[in-house]
Amino acid sequence: MTDEKILEAARAAFERCVEREADNRAEALDDLRFARLGEQWPAEVRRRREREGRPCLTINRLPAFIRQVVNDARQNKPSISVHPVDGAADPAVAEIMSGLIRQVEQASDADVAYDTALEFAVTCGVGYFRVGTAWARDDGFEQDVVIQRIANPFTVYGDPDSTAADSADWNSCFVVESLTPAAFEKRWKGAEKVDWSSDAWAGLSAPWFDRGGERVMVAEWWTREEVRTSVVGLSDGRVLPLDAVEERAAELAAAGVVPVGAPREVVSHKVTQRILTGAEVLEENAWPGRYIPIVPVYGEDLNVEGERVLRSLVRDAKDPQRMFNYWRTTSTELVALAPKAPFIGRKGAFETDAEKWASANTDTHAFIEYDGPEAPMRQPFAGVPAGALQEALNAADDLKAIIGLHDASLGARSNETSGRAILARQREGDVSTFHYIDNLSRAIRHAGRVLIDLIPRVYSTARIVRVLGPEGQAAGVPVNQPVSVAGVERVFDLGVGKYDLTVSAGPGFTTRRQEAAVQMTEFVRAFPAVAPVLGDLLAKNLDWPGADEIARRLQALLPPAVKGAQDGAAQPDPQVAQLQAVMAQGMERLKALEAENAALRAGREVEAEKLRLEAEKLRIEAFRAETERLGVGRGIETP
Repeated sequence: MTDEKILEAARAAFERCVEREADNRAEALDDLRFARLGEQWPAEVRRRREREGRPCLTINRLPAFIRQVVNDARQNKPSISVHPVDGAADPAVAEIMSGLIRQVEQASDADVAYDTALEFAVTCGVGYFRVGTAWARDDGFEQDVVIQRIANPFTVYGDPDSTAADSADWNSCFVVESLTPAAFEKRWKGAEKVDWSSDAWAGLSAPWFDRGGERVMVAEWWTREEVRTSVVGLSDGRVLPLDAVEERAAELAAAGVVPVGAPREVVSHKVTQRILTGAEVLEENAWPGRYIPIVPVYGEDLNVEGERVLRSLVRDAKDPQRMFNYWRTTSTELVALAPKAPFIGRKGAFETDAEKWASANTDTHAFIEYDGPEAPMRQPFAGVPAGALQEALNAADDLKAIIGLHDASLGARSNETSGRAILARQREGDVSTFHYIDNLSRAIRHAGRVLIDLIPRVYSTARIVRVLGPEGQAAGVPVNQPVSVAGVERVFDLGVGKYDLTVSAGPGFTTRRQEAAVQMTEFVRAFPAVAPVLGDLLAKNLDWPGADEIARRLQALLPPAVKGAQDGAAQPDPQVAQLQAVMAQGMERLKALEAENAALRAGREVEAEKLRLEAEKLRIEAFRAETERLGVGRGIETP
């Protein structure tokens, strides 16, 4: 495809994206300005009140609700775990990929990318982050995978035909950047001067080019196309493209590897990144993965008559916030405009200190003299405007009810008095906003899918990769090369096998941590012998000042076997063995007590049945005696 055809297709695709996203972007920008910049008074109302000299107070309560949701997610980071799927996959390679993903997240500050995307999703309805590659060293040719934040979500235009909860089905995407002509020439043309008056640029309209010569838009245009290829199964379990097998035929034959079965046609995807302006294609790069590496984090995702509608946490809270501002402004205005309570006295009572009496409502005087036998009296204050204050309270309650976060979730005093009731109300708040954190987990899951697809292609050569364990311990692992493990020669080939992943996340970590501390405390009370082993974990989950330092000191006192287990190299220890024996005896004793209780219950049931039969027998005997006395029923026999 020629550059002119590419530019024509790009302009048409971009116009379609702009048209489909126009309503969502307008609402998102209004949400951002309303909730974060405090632009909460209608412009005409503000201008009219300012002309009249009347106040326009903005008491913005929305950032507290936004921070509650975002900070819950910050305290409980979703984690990615990779699992083998097919027979060719290796559990050890899956563990290496899990550790490599953790290393990628740590090295590229992925938590910043996740937090930024979630904050925009809560505030505007959608946020984004991206996956990319970077050179591992300045003096080498090896690359690393990185996760990068997108600080401005309005620079991303997603696929208008997408319906997935993530970007897995995106076939097109634009990431735009606005540059000055000088910055553009410095980055893309070097010393060569751009002729901005040429026909190629003269035919462009906004937003590709500002006619005043102030800005020029540079866009990354990502496209994904279906590609049909043939693959061949090999005798060593690998599946390779047919052309790769033909190229490496001699190498495979020397290794004793032969094709198995006939080739099969498969459908894959080819992703291309083009960096362009409206007038020329600047770069064209083939992306090694099969997904467009831009990942959205959605807020509320709705489909209304075929149109995708993205909503934020604050969308329905705007009117209550406006009412709160209005009524607080009204109450302040009424109190401020109320006349100062005057002093009342008989004629001539204020002649001696007339100046002091004139400023008595504005200045502080040590004393004021008056004339006459009786002192002047101040008139009582009319009182605060109770109706306006009540309406402000009603608006504040409406805010909490609409968003779903009440006083207990925000850390304020509420009607709950017991700790259990407070935790229950906090959990209700976590549940009412959990869909935002769950959408972040979905986005991170797709990012993990992108990483699993990229890792075998980026880390394809023999090298030593740094991986992180679940607790953050680092290790170097040789991949794509022979290595001796426990005396056995093996190769950790990241390109062999199929792998899937899970993302674990839960409701607010603050609540879970408190519950964990309570459960650990109860467990230690039930089994005091485990206190030396669990003491550091219990201290880590407490909210004391210095709890982390206490946990580190208790961890230093752990038996060697427990420390070894944490490091992945457990060693037998007599104290731990004794502790395990005590716990085993306790469990056996518990089972014996349960069996004894069951036997006692069964015995009591048998005894009760005997008593019931005896009572029935006595009843029948009494009936028999009565019928004999009356001369009937002589044939009745007692069982």
